[in-house]
Amino acid sequence: MSLLELEQLTVRFGDAAPVVDQVSLKLERGRMLALVGESGSGKSLTAMSILDLLPASATREATALRLDDENLLAWSAMERRRLRGGRIGTIFQEPLTALNPLHTVEKQIGETLRIHQGLSGAAARQRSLSLLSQVELPASEAMLSRYPHQLSGGQRQRVMIAMALANDPELLIADEPTTALDVTVQETIMDLLKRLQHERNLGILLISHDLGLVGRFAEDVAVMHHGKVVESGPSEQVLSQPQAQYTRHLIDAEPSGTAVPVADDAPTLLRAGDLEVSFKGSRRGWFGPREETRAVDRISFQLRRGETLGVVGESGSGKSTLALALLRLVACQGRVMLLDQDLTRLRGGALRPWRRHMQVVFQDPFGSLNPRLTVLRAVEEGLRVHQPDLSRDQRRDRVRQLLREVGLDPDALERYPHEFSGGQRQRIAIARALIMKPDLLILDEPTSALDRSVQAQVLDLLRDLQRRHGLSYLFISHDLKVVRALSHRLLVMRQGQVVEHGDTEAIFQRPAHDYTRTLIDAAFSTEKKHAVAH
Repeated sequence: MSLLELEQLTVRFGDAAPVVDQVSLKLERGRMLALVGESGSGKSLTAMSILDLLPASATREATALRLDDENLLAWSAMERRRLRGGRIGTIFQEPLTALNPLHTVEKQIGETLRIHQGLSGAAARQRSLSLLSQVELPASEAMLSRYPHQLSGGQRQRVMIAMALANDPELLIADEPTTALDVTVQETIMDLLKRLQHERNLGILLISHDLGLVGRFAEDVAVMHHGKVVESGPSEQVLSQPQAQYTRHLIDAEPSGTAVPVADDAPTLLRAGDLEVSFKGSRRGWFGPREETRAVDRISFQLRRGETLGVVGESGSGKSTLALALLRLVACQGRVMLLDQDLTRLRGGALRPWRRHMQVVFQDPFGSLNPRLTVLRAVEEGLRVHQPDLSRDQRRDRVRQLLREVGLDPDALERYPHEFSGGQRQRIAIARALIMKPDLLILDEPTSALDRSVQAQVLDLLRDLQRRHGLSYLFISHDLKVVRALSHRLLVMRQGQVVEHGDTEAIFQRPAHDYTRTLIDAAFSTEKKHAVAH
């Protein structure tokens, strides 16, 4: 008897075509079933249908929805509500958003204990401490008293898991539980879920776009495309011998390829010398000195024209702070030489003309694009500042030309960011950075929020732009597979320092530092055990 049975689920909004179309799934107790597919394929809507958490504008139809052979479709709204956080636990994709920023860890875990078990006070506290221990967090008063912003990404995800497990669920729904995490943290979170699966005989429904992760941890997989399940079965079979063309497409979209060759006589574009960035913390006592954190600690490197330097390391290693220092957006010591000009000596108006030579593409294009500006206004903004003599028509023509170059419809000038997919928004962000024809492009996690197939498209675009324009990239990422596919050289950072620096392929083949080996092992341990048919 299956733990969860879903038969012919259909979800639609109004009279439009179904967004989930006749989906049937079975999940056995003690097994992990992965739902994979691109954004918009219907994965999360399928999971939300099980939880009865669809938007009010959505309608759900199904032949059967059974949990442990009980027909949930016949249950009242109140009975289904008691399932959530009770017999069905949920881990959401972004814990910083899912957790209440105003409540401590103790209050957030305690709330679900109070609602479902009536526990409060000392009993709830003891249960909370036990749960923290189970998810490998310190079972201490200090941890219970912390707020979400005081926790690392991995710690926040563990708190979410503790909340999901609080009432001993039979089914755990994990919606992209590792997407925003570093590779080493991804590994520990999935190892934890797998251990809990075996210890508690849990059924886990995992939603993910990382096929390597799925291939290692999930026993079964269902591939969704345009609201339909196009292929399903044991993970080993589906991923090693895919039958559906779309499954093969997803597998082929894993990061691959090599960096664009750099000319032997390529000049040096950027030099960083003994770069330091420090932040002042709280005081020790009333009159004591402020604690100082050195986020970037005496880092030096060179970057040639047309070359890509990959920067990797865990959260808090100083990667993004290094980028901000190079862009002269945080105070720093040392030297930043761009085209033989020391930018650290420039201030205010003297620095502004140099900003057109270096541009940045951020991790989340939806967050970095102004939602009130059309594509035209967003992309032409740099021209308004740095080339004010251009006419309105000239700016418009430049934007249209650049949209074509990044693979977007030039007739989309008057549309807004929310009208585009994630991959399209990232192309808009790249166009905005390229409009000034920069020499250096700093890419801060530009693909981490994208599906694998969209990542592959963006990587191909970046290679093509580098080949045509001789661009230099500083590529920051926690995804070592992506870094390997794009970078000529690698800079490995830990606690603000460089622990390894050299040729990318040489480091991947023969890492010299234990920390580098840890990162590489974590990134590639999710590779499928068997050859994948292409």
